[in-house]
Amino acid sequence: MKPLEPSDLLDLTAYERARDAFRAEVMAHKRRRRIAVGPELTFIFEDRLTVRFQVQEMLRTERIVDEGKIQGELDVYNELIPRANSLSATLMIEIPDRDRIREMLDRLVGIDEHVLLEIGGGELRASFDAKQFEADRISAVQYVQFTLGPELARSFADPSVPATLRVDHPACSYATALTGEVRASLIRDLAD
Repeated sequence: MKPLEPSDLLDLTAYERARDAFRAEVMAHKRRRRIAVGPELTFIFEDRLTVRFQVQEMLRTERIVDEGKIQGELDVYNELIPRANSLSATLMIEIPDRDRIREMLDRLVGIDEHVLLEIGGGELRASFDAKQFEADRISAVQYVQFTLGPELARSFADPSVPATLRVDHPACSYATALTGEVRASLIRDLAD
């Protein structure tokens, strides 16, 4: 999937005019790319549209108009766009009880070794962004990549081959099948 360039973005004034419609489009798109794996873990699979929205919102919030700073934001966020034969997701650890956030995050230390994509008879561990980890702490938002390679990508692109997103952490073990419009949306990612 092609990275975003400055020409893919609207300036702040144009974005303000288009924001409501664009936001509605992106939210509908994200619903087809959102996968809950158990009660606390949600994966939102990223693509050019979802990343473009994040960049536009960051530029809007921070009132960024300097071309160098815009390029800096693109450089950071383009890392979320999946490359050839890959899928990319934002993992959100959702903890509604504010008093238990640290406790629950501490219990999930090591999750970076326990997220898998199962395709047919094969499995692939996710790669996490190492910048988001400390030895004994994790963040509630993680960026993950699944580098399938050509063979697993072909298998994933065949809807008759079962695919499951699984977390096998000792403190949190769940699996969710990737089917229907979610699977179709992710298959399109592999075709781009």
